[in-house]
Amino acid sequence: MSVFELSELAEAEARRKKRAPWGVIALLLLTGLALMRNGSGEFDVGPPQPASAAAPDARTGTGTFTATAAPLAFSAVDRIRIPAIQVNAPVVPVGLNTDGWLGAPPPDNANLAGWFTGAVSPGEQGTAVVVGHVDNQRGPAVFYGLGAMKKGNRVEVLRKDGKTAVFETYGVEVFSKSSFPGDRVYSSKGAPELRIITCGGGFSKQNGYDGNVVVFARLVAVN
Repeated sequence: MSVFELSELAEAEARRKKRAPWGVIALLLLTGLALMRNGSGEFDVGPPQPASAAAPDARTGTGTFTATAAPLAFSAVDRIRIPAIQVNAPVVPVGLNTDGWLGAPPPDNANLAGWFTGAVSPGEQGTAVVVGHVDNQRGPAVFYGLGAMKKGNRVEVLRKDGKTAVFETYGVEVFSKSSFPGDRVYSSKGAPELRIITCGGGFSKQNGYDGNVVVFARLVAVN
């Protein structure tokens, strides 16, 4: 084994040790993504919300897939593309901020997503997490249309190692922040999976959004 490979293994082990328990991360995600809509009236209808038909199968929590790709090694993330909702955005790493919350991408850049480095990278065995704002003070942001996604929609995550991890959506749901099912959303399902999360549900100027839209997807190909 080369020195480079040994270094990669050591780095991966260090990342695993730094990962926080999913029960904690669930709370951090819920707190860190609450960004209020502005009051300009430009999009008072609000972002689209998931249809009941988009929820994962209640018995299995999974969808039907034509293929499942083998897990990839670790790689940082470069970009995310979701053709169905016209997302093509750069991705920056996000961790925990000084208050212990998950740090969302800077809100002033509407077309920017964040990959949570406390979990696996997209394509690795386990559940990767990508977050982004639904809006900012000027209007819709990168994941404004997330609630409109449907089962079978593809998500392409371009990685720094030159590979593109292709995920297929098998569920889209909105959860109340007061009863967010952290284990169901974040726990490993025995395959490389992806969760994309933004704010959603009801909205008030006083409290912001009262829920989170979550996309459930599984790795189906590597390009």
